[in-house]
Amino acid sequence: MADAVATIAMEAGAMAHDRFDTDFQRWEKTPGSPVCELDIAIDRMLKARLSTLLPEAGWLSEETADNADRLAHDLLWVVDPIDGTRDYIRARPGWCVSIALVDRGKPVIGILEAPSRDERWHAVAGQGATRNGIPLKAGNRTDFPGSRTPVDALPKADRDLVMVHKPNSIALRIAMVAADEADLVATLRWGNEWDIAAAVLVASEAGAVVSDALGAPLIFNKPRPQAFGVLTSTPGIHPAAIARLADRARAIGG
Repeated sequence: MADAVATIAMEAGAMAHDRFDTDFQRWEKTPGSPVCELDIAIDRMLKARLSTLLPEAGWLSEETADNADRLAHDLLWVVDPIDGTRDYIRARPGWCVSIALVDRGKPVIGILEAPSRDERWHAVAGQGATRNGIPLKAGNRTDFPGSRTPVDALPKADRDLVMVHKPNSIALRIAMVAADEADLVATLRWGNEWDIAAAVLVASEAGAVVSDALGAPLIFNKPRPQAFGVLTSTPGIHPAAIARLADRARAIGG
């Protein structure tokens, strides 16, 4: 099954990459939320192919109107046709096709296809994670100060951390922890399941620890398909990361 999903993801990535840095339609769904014609075309292709591959699975995607019928399914496809659309529109490589298969709330297959970076990230529950076929292992950092995090800027309270390059795709940022290219990724806002489902499995299977912003486990296929933030880190700094962010997270998330 995972190989078939990976093949479909490669086809979707090729569709996007063929039009990368060309003239295509783009607009905003809401202010600050860009979308382009490739998001829509790839969403339709993925829904047709993945639904044929596993007809009993429900469907949740950024570019498809949500339907509560998915809640009756144990299996669910969770898809972002182009995660990091802002980078895609700007002809920057920080985007990917994100596909996860969720089984009773937990991702069991996770694929990130990032052709502009020549990267294919694959994970299967209990079988580890790879990038371009090479097994991934998260780092072993235990000191929170000095932790690498992909951000554009650091608040004053976090200037003991180290900034590293930040792709627009949150999925790719999470995957950086899996690849030991970052030690910490943290968001303090409500986010959608399709942004993170595949990457959460990639990171977890590489030995990283993943939770919401308050340290609670992430569960997928909820009636409201969102989580309050995501916190991905090496195991040794996860408690310190939660402690550092807890007051801010409670103030924002309620």
